[in-house]
Amino acid sequence: MTAADTPVPAAAASSASADKPADANAQAATQAVTQSAPQADLEIDAKGLNCPLPILRAKKALAQLQSGQVLKVLTTDRNAIRDFQAFCKQTGNALLAQQEDGGVGVHYLRRR
Repeated sequence: MTAADTPVPAAAASSASADKPADANAQAATQAVTQSAPQADLEIDAKGLNCPLPILRAKKALAQLQSGQVLKVLTTDRNAIRDFQAFCKQTGNALLAQQEDGGVGVHYLRRR
């Protein structure tokens, strides 16, 4: 397990400052949302796709799920961490966890 995989309490998110570089803010946000991985009802592989395709694939997959079910999305897009945070905030779906392992981002979303 690497330091990037270590769960960090959500309270640590408030320590991200606006004067940090964008990568540092993204890393802090990733660590704040990272938790133990929930059980997914559906998994989609969006590796190799760049924005906005991972979000569009997730939106389509979420439409197939019932309220409360969990979607797992695999991505390699560098900006996917922030993209999924913004997507969930805008749509009302819950972002349960985000992890990054070996350049692959794993995002867990619960349908509203």
